[in-house]
Amino acid sequence: MEHSPEFFSTFDVAAILVVAAAVLGYVNYHVFRLPHVIGLTIMGAVTSLGLMLANSLLPWVTLDNWVAGLLERMDFTQTLLQGMLSFLLFAGALHVDLEKLKSAWFPVLLLSTVGVILSTIIVGLAMWGVGDILGLSVSPIWYFVFGALISPTDPVSVLGVLKEFNVPGTLQSAVAGESLFNDGVGIVVFAILLEAAVTGADFSLSEGAHLFLVEAGGGLAIGLAIGWIGYKGLASMDEYSLEVLITLAVVMGGYALASMLHVSGPLAMAVAGLVIGNYGFAHAMSDTTRDYVHKFWELIDELLNSILFLLIGLEMIALVPQLNHLAVGIAAIAITLLARAIAVGVTTKIVPGTRLEGAGTGTILWWGGLRGGISIALALSLPEGTTRNLLLAATFAAVLFSVLVQRATLGRLINRHRPAVEGSHVVPSAAQD
Repeated sequence: MEHSPEFFSTFDVAAILVVAAAVLGYVNYHVFRLPHVIGLTIMGAVTSLGLMLANSLLPWVTLDNWVAGLLERMDFTQTLLQGMLSFLLFAGALHVDLEKLKSAWFPVLLLSTVGVILSTIIVGLAMWGVGDILGLSVSPIWYFVFGALISPTDPVSVLGVLKEFNVPGTLQSAVAGESLFNDGVGIVVFAILLEAAVTGADFSLSEGAHLFLVEAGGGLAIGLAIGWIGYKGLASMDEYSLEVLITLAVVMGGYALASMLHVSGPLAMAVAGLVIGNYGFAHAMSDTTRDYVHKFWELIDELLNSILFLLIGLEMIALVPQLNHLAVGIAAIAITLLARAIAVGVTTKIVPGTRLEGAGTGTILWWGGLRGGISIALALSLPEGTTRNLLLAATFAAVLFSVLVQRATLGRLINRHRPAVEGSHVVPSAAQD
């Protein structure tokens, strides 16, 4: 007997996603032997395209309706995605070395604030122009919402390449630190713009700046407080199972508290993760506990990224892409790369103060600015409608290109610039003179 999606419980939906991720991971490990994220993305994309083709050519197949019904069972905005974002950002923050990041703090600060806002504006304006050319009936504010969700970068994939090619730790930390904080900043900007788009209210730059300062500042403060409380709890014992539970409580309790206080939960989790990942690992954990905590959060990060890539594939089946989706997707790839290049150039070369030295460093930061799970999660949280479908197609194209092309060629780019990269460091502008 065939079951329609409305008969599935939330647990059933979660089980389907986890089983699908495990099966695709198994096939990739034994057959394709690709890095997990790349293998999962390729197989998910191929599976999605194959199912979409079957859905179009075989009239008795109503897969799009079934998948759409299945996705309706998931309350993305209020439950799944909010939880996912908190876990992803905390897991990413655990791997950022603050000592190595100190020498690159100013470029990282500029990239994760000015760079994100600049990228959001450039992407929004350019996509608005594309929309006008294609004759799309989309309110301009939605193009800036897309700019905010696609501007944050994902450190998970690129850090693996940087480590594999023995790139200096300072550059690795700079990439990880920028990705971590631009995720938090990008989510705040996204939330502000999304509220304006949904309510239809005129966007006020001064009000938006005020909301940004309140949400971002409050999130940083909550993150420091929660991280310190977690650190003190970890330092008071030596019991790895309980200490893993404390890190879990920091994430879930801290994110819930930040949401209750209407401040940025993602930024709070980024800061809490930095505190635990640096001071907690160094001063509050035994070697055994540190190993367990690392492995636990690596597993969480891997699982959630796998599920997000599957979700974006399922969404592409459900919306049945059209010709304008393809055009918007291609435009999104080019525009996202252009915006990233401008943001990196402005914040690491033009702004006085400090800059990242090395002829190839800026190029690696540009090409290594991969999009991933955060962008997918934000796109999936958009309200239903034709505009959401267009922005999902644009997100799918940009993320797919990022993972399949940029990540796959980043190693060759690093080798090409290896002498400059190996000598890279952060130099005060006074010293440059």
